[in-house]
Amino acid sequence: MQNAYYFNPGCALSIYKPDMVGKIFAFLSHEYIGIKMHRICCRHDPCIPEGSVIINVCPGCDRRFRTHYSGISTIALWEVLDRKSDFPYPDYHGARMSIHDACPVRSQPRIHRAVRSLLAKMNISVVETEFNQTRSICCGDSFYGHIPETQIYELMRKRAASMPCDDVCVYCVSCIKSIFNGGRKPRYLPDLLFSEDTYAQEHDIVKWHKGLEAYIDRH
Repeated sequence: MQNAYYFNPGCALSIYKPDMVGKIFAFLSHEYIGIKMHRICCRHDPCIPEGSVIINVCPGCDRRFRTHYSGISTIALWEVLDRKSDFPYPDYHGARMSIHDACPVRSQPRIHRAVRSLLAKMNISVVETEFNQTRSICCGDSFYGHIPETQIYELMRKRAASMPCDDVCVYCVSCIKSIFNGGRKPRYLPDLLFSEDTYAQEHDIVKWHKGLEAYIDRH
């Protein structure tokens, strides 16, 4: 039986840029006939048939859906796009950027490879930080709720300072906040792919997490 495909944009992207969710789903609908939108947060039972595949954007979603629920598998949007030669990649004319690899997918080289491949296809020159891919260091956000906020901001500044370039590609919405708080310019991968600017929006970590938790509870 053919696998059923679902697109889960994740709570953070749905808050950050709801319109982008529609753009991504429209593209995926041409690639996967019958794909369905999946809005249930990864912290809850996905309620989909065994054998289903969830295409995700959020690194946290990738880890939770892949490890917390049996009978389903995940694939990152970056992997899907990397297989397509006809995606209208914008040209950034050799712009230099570093990459912050999100800690929930630190153990997933498939995602690291796809991200770097997409940047190359957009004519972006990657200047790696010392701790990258499987050796990446948390941006600081994952420590929220475990250590004082002042220490979290210090970790954000430390991680941002470790980036060789001022422009830093991220593929997690919370990492946008961290890199911005650390004093660098975050470039969110979906924004790069769709030629849009990246905005930190609410970057106070307490307010951001309260808003995120409220959205998660509703989904």
